[in-house]
Amino acid sequence: MAETVTPAEAPKKGKSKLLVMVALALVVAAAAYFFLLKPKDAATAEAAAPVVEKGEVLVLDPIYVNLAQGHFLKLGMALQATKDGDVKHMDGSEALDSAIEIFSGQDMEKLGDAEVRAEYKKQLVEKVVESYEKHVMDVYFTEFVMQ
Repeated sequence: MAETVTPAEAPKKGKSKLLVMVALALVVAAAAYFFLLKPKDAATAEAAAPVVEKGEVLVLDPIYVNLAQGHFLKLGMALQATKDGDVKHMDGSEALDSAIEIFSGQDMEKLGDAEVRAEYKKQLVEKVVESYEKHVMDVYFTEFVMQ
């Protein structure tokens, strides 16, 4: 028995093909946006930034910094040099001066908060990197004792 198609059923096949094609076009457009046109986020931009290779580490003698209300901070630091940085000829006095400038007079309670301390360290790293003309890439705290 042969199947007959009524004129009312014929447009349904054409509409379903059209819907499939539109859906496929939308999927292709979304994929193109995601893989080709989507703006890169900060993490992707950082990953694309040139990597600076680490060099030697210059450990500085600890210093005492006066805090607010008669308290003090014993601060030990080390400077992470870049591969091009020559720690044998590097003087840590600029880094120590920057640390004194940033931490002097600060409230001991505030410095006890890890987020606040991280913000001050970020400021210190920025100043030190600038002071040493990018021959230093990071600062490590080797001691951070408040009394």
